[in-house]
Amino acid sequence: MNRIDVHTHVGVDLLFYFGGGYPYALDLPNLILEGSRSGLSRWVVFPMVTHTALSLRGLRGGLIKEGDDALEKVPYAWENRRLMQEIYDLFPELGRQTLPFAMIDPSRAPQEQVKELQKLRGSHLFYGLKIQATILQSPIRALLDVGKCLLDFAEDHDLPVLIHTSIHPADTWSQVADILEVARARPGIRFCLAHSCRFDLQGLNEVARLSNTWFDCSAHVIACRLAAENHPAVAAEKDRFPSDYTNPAKVLSDLAAAYPDKLLWGSDAPFHSYVATETEAASAGGRRMRLTCSYQEEAAPLLTQSPEVQNRISFQNTLRFLGLEKTS
Repeated sequence: MNRIDVHTHVGVDLLFYFGGGYPYALDLPNLILEGSRSGLSRWVVFPMVTHTALSLRGLRGGLIKEGDDALEKVPYAWENRRLMQEIYDLFPELGRQTLPFAMIDPSRAPQEQVKELQKLRGSHLFYGLKIQATILQSPIRALLDVGKCLLDFAEDHDLPVLIHTSIHPADTWSQVADILEVARARPGIRFCLAHSCRFDLQGLNEVARLSNTWFDCSAHVIACRLAAENHPAVAAEKDRFPSDYTNPAKVLSDLAAAYPDKLLWGSDAPFHSYVATETEAASAGGRRMRLTCSYQEEAAPLLTQSPEVQNRISFQNTLRFLGLEKTS
């Protein structure tokens, strides 16, 4: 059976490495080794979260800021090139099993990012764009104004956009409601809202209503653990998609039944585990998280579903989001 993991990272994240957080790195061979052992056959891959257009001293101190000690001038210019090198040059046999995405920062130097993406598009094939606005402290709503050119690029090249989500009130950068506003403003672009919209029922129902949106269930197992303990990183019980969050397989089954054409399966490797630094926990307004889970544990709820459901949420729906449903 063909199964696509729609949400994985490859590379090194200096914020996590310097600050003592986990995970902080993953390479392509180990991603595919672990994923293959868990029954996956293709991977949507993008770089890690922070970029080298940020201050190194800031990253070393757990801070997101710009500075004259940044190694690069344009967000993700280096990281996107490095990912393509790993996929196309270092491990081309493994690379044929991947669908690389480029990362973008929604608010910092957007015009310059577009120029770099145009150059990258001239030399390497990539299939979409990915945004993690929370860690970058870069408002997703910038895509409605200063960052609009990044979405123009996506629409011009028919590239889907996958976006990290949050519902935590202290996270002002990547709220589900703001992402949905962006999606409504750009009906010509396909969007995927990551992490099951943090199980926010209103957000999931809006994804189901819009013709250009999907959601992925990446980091599903640890998100279910957070929901079971009513952690503020996921929707409050009164606002939450109803299910038994002590049973991740049941939650996945319920989501697949409620949103049969909208759910995409993803692992968030290596962030199916997440151990936050004290600084990150404080900036998010919550207590430190220590959540560990293997790729095999993350894939287990998928593999318990019927073959029809597995095919739908890890292959057919994903092809539609990617715009590849007419390809072999």
